[in-house]
Amino acid sequence: MFIITQLIGLFVISVYSHPGNSLPYGVEPPPEVQAQSSLISILISFVIAIGLFLLLIRLNAETFIRFWFFAVTSLALAIAINAFLFKTNLFYPSIISLVIAVTLAYFKIFKRNIQIHNLTELFIYPGIAAVLVPILNIFGIILFLLLISLYDIWAVWHTQFMQKMANYQINNLRFFTGFFIPYADKRQKQKINLIKEKYIDKSDEFLEKKFKKAKIKVSLAILGGGDVVFPIIATGVFYKTYLSIIPSLIISLFATLALLSLFLFARKGKFYPAMPFLTIGIYLGMMIDWMLIGFHII
Repeated sequence: MFIITQLIGLFVISVYSHPGNSLPYGVEPPPEVQAQSSLISILISFVIAIGLFLLLIRLNAETFIRFWFFAVTSLALAIAINAFLFKTNLFYPSIISLVIAVTLAYFKIFKRNIQIHNLTELFIYPGIAAVLVPILNIFGIILFLLLISLYDIWAVWHTQFMQKMANYQINNLRFFTGFFIPYADKRQKQKINLIKEKYIDKSDEFLEKKFKKAKIKVSLAILGGGDVVFPIIATGVFYKTYLSIIPSLIISLFATLALLSLFLFARKGKFYPAMPFLTIGIYLGMMIDWMLIGFHII
């Protein structure tokens, strides 16, 4: 899913990078925006968003948070879907994209469907990246990745802030911003199948209560949304800068290898900050790009 999202993201960014293909819904940045000031603005917005989220948690404003995420999800999905409909002969593709996006976002946020959740995740981060890529340059994304990696280390290993955020989203908000794969061992699967067979005609809500009563333990494999979107932004900035898909694909390859190495060496049941590993992979991909560009190979 990580690889597919990177490729979708590169396609979406390539569509909006062509002259005349502006971002829809009024999110196109003004031409006078400078990359240096944009990085500072993004970092400030990042801090404000986290602070606002924590304040809303303290106020138990779960309904407001759900609508907030519903609005952001709808917009990001619509931007990504519109890139696929851009060259079609459909009337008002941006409106059609928005209708599809709102429908998917509704089932994702309010109906808790695992298939729709992961399907929409494939398109949400390309939509977000498409908004941020035009206002960043190479120096900005290098510095941004470094700062985000340091924050990720602090939030996961030092304060366990990320774990608390993930638990709150899953248990209270009943959705998660990232890829979300539940899995169970053989013993737990047998319990699940027995309950399903016994109450075959019952609703999902009824079955969920029975699962809780039976104390079925389900493990979760999760990958946060930031760990998906930041590599897309990096590949997008390189595509915008060099107007070639090869440097971007090299960065995506090294980011994927970095994530794979984390999965191979990580221990089950533990949280790890993925961004430091991804950032190292992205930096290596950038260095390979500059070497190949310096030798006029790409």
